[in-house]
Amino acid sequence: MTEALPPAVQRVADAAVAGGLKIRIVRTETSARSAAEAALAVGAEVGQIVKSLVFRGKDSARPYLLLVSGANRVEESAMTGALGEALERPDAAYVREATGFAIGGVAPLGATGDLTVYMDEDLFRYATVWAAAGSPMHVFEVVPLQLRSVTGAKLGPVR
Repeated sequence: MTEALPPAVQRVADAAVAGGLKIRIVRTETSARSAAEAALAVGAEVGQIVKSLVFRGKDSARPYLLLVSGANRVEESAMTGALGEALERPDAAYVREATGFAIGGVAPLGATGDLTVYMDEDLFRYATVWAAAGSPMHVFEVVPLQLRSVTGAKLGPVR
């Protein structure tokens, strides 16, 4: 018998199917809340971990999802030109409201709200990358180009 997935993780699985993306969601033995923890949990390089980071537009209050290599940090000022507005870091309640996910488990797909998505070009250095699947204990492996396609991500100057 297969163990039922938590609702947020099931949303990710359903979104993958709807987008024509074949993934296998893995439950890690340890927390994969940070890029370093996720890399250790799946035996990957930190750069192969997709950090799904939510920011809020300073003027519009619109949510933006930045898919960033675990080896990189977001340079918020670099995104200002691409977005036409500055970014600010929202609180956990805003992230949950915008995505339906708690911080530490934000997935690149399956959000409950409409997000503008940007993707770090450095993720394309890898044949596959790992992303959160709706909880700090669930991840999935994906080809970066497929991830970009299913999320509609634009390549952005995230760092």
